[in-house]
Amino acid sequence: MLRRSFLVWAGASGVVAAGSVAGFHRWQEITPAVHYPGRAEGHFLRDRRALPPPSKVIHTDVAILGSGVAGLTAAWKLKKLGKTDVLMIDGPQPHGNAAGGAFGDLEYPTGAHYLPLPSPESVHVREILADLGIIQKDAMAEKPYYDERYILHGPEERLLFNGHWQDGFIPTDGVPQWERDEHTRFFAEVTRLRQTHGADGRRVFVFPTVLSSEDPQWQALDRITLKQWLEQNGYKSPTLHWYLNYCCRDDYGTRYDQVSAWAGLHYYCSRWGQAANAGNGAWLTWPGGLQPLAAGIERASGVQRMAGTAVSLKKTADGVEALCFKLEDGKPATYIVRARKAICAMPTYVAARVVENIAAYGFDPAQHVPQYAPWMVANFLLKRFPDERPSQPLSWDNVVYSEPGLGFVVSTHQDIRVQPPEKTVFSAYVALSDRKPGAARRWMEAATPEELLALASADLKEAYGSQFASCVERVDITLRGHAMASPGPGFRSNAGMKALREVDGPILFAHADLSGFSVFEEAAWWGCRAATLAAK
Repeated sequence: MLRRSFLVWAGASGVVAAGSVAGFHRWQEITPAVHYPGRAEGHFLRDRRALPPPSKVIHTDVAILGSGVAGLTAAWKLKKLGKTDVLMIDGPQPHGNAAGGAFGDLEYPTGAHYLPLPSPESVHVREILADLGIIQKDAMAEKPYYDERYILHGPEERLLFNGHWQDGFIPTDGVPQWERDEHTRFFAEVTRLRQTHGADGRRVFVFPTVLSSEDPQWQALDRITLKQWLEQNGYKSPTLHWYLNYCCRDDYGTRYDQVSAWAGLHYYCSRWGQAANAGNGAWLTWPGGLQPLAAGIERASGVQRMAGTAVSLKKTADGVEALCFKLEDGKPATYIVRARKAICAMPTYVAARVVENIAAYGFDPAQHVPQYAPWMVANFLLKRFPDERPSQPLSWDNVVYSEPGLGFVVSTHQDIRVQPPEKTVFSAYVALSDRKPGAARRWMEAATPEELLALASADLKEAYGSQFASCVERVDITLRGHAMASPGPGFRSNAGMKALREVDGPILFAHADLSGFSVFEEAAWWGCRAATLAAK
């Protein structure tokens, strides 16, 4: 129905037809650059290919294996605790899911692109933001004062629904009153749940999730899907169901009929941070997504980094030993890192292959490794902004009422110059949630650049029609085959994850996987915890 509405809007004149033909040929001329971060290293691990002998042995007090948010915050916390003899092994991609890129001076994200204002329970996040100067005053107050450059500017978000843009993501224009009443009822329930405490006195939904209530009444939500919860509570509105499904795909890479109801509700009920100089529920963002934040944490940590990926990690009489390798022109080179302690800051499906006898920690890979959702992030360098329809203006986040696309964000949205820049970057996100994760990865592996571009550009074509192709100067596509753990029903009771969370010894674990889903607040929590234990 949406595509039909768009075609009616575009018209059928000869001018539009000619433009469509020209746009088609323009798309034929665009060959995207395609990046597969971690694929080559991951396949080396998977296939157990032969490696050359180590060329050197490096000694350090604490080794951090992985440079994503968990690894970075571990390094930051160690510095705070006075530990500076620390070595970080980057892993397949520096900064992991927080990585970004740039077309000249135009930065863009290749992974995560925003951070909600931290709630009072997220003390660790507030400490990091204060240390970096992002919180400028009253870091632990109910409403801290933030650097306004990083608070999301308006207009924040819009939705292409029934052929035109509307403000906000939940459909309203032309939606029957009974559906809008259900929207109101759902958000009233969210407000109630935000303030609800379990029998143990804890708030039901908070960041970090380990501080959430363990009350069995609320833990029962983890035994059903979010869709089932909606049906059990009488929510029938198609637009509400679409919206909640979109949010699950956006945050977890998975549809709402496969996401735990606990996780689905946590998405809304845990995010209520406030600021003295912003509205409730505001977001922090940067042109490069979370890359500038990750780089800031790294600078504050002063950590020494080395290129490479851990192949194996084992205990020794004196601590730990990690065999690491890196690819140079496709050929592997290896070295050994010996340390008193190691922080294993990598996804659990990787740790399961790297940590010697991980079953001894209570983690059985056959039972406890979660499903991982694949993602595609495509960055379109535009030589000019496309013409907008005369309705809702271009926003930071722009979503089309469809699947599997998640819309696109505008990298220059935070630009505060009087005149808008001539060029910009539109970052289009796609969660391949319309197929099973394994099938999605096989498709990503086999797809041609043209096929990847066709999927990545679908929402942009829907929004702008044939004119969009003429605006495009270059496209970079990043494919993340195991982008994030998906919190399916039962993820809260994963015994293997619980066991890794409680480990204290020469090898420590730190990754958002320990919480069951991939968000900054969780990764940072486990990084800080591991650092505190490693500093002992």
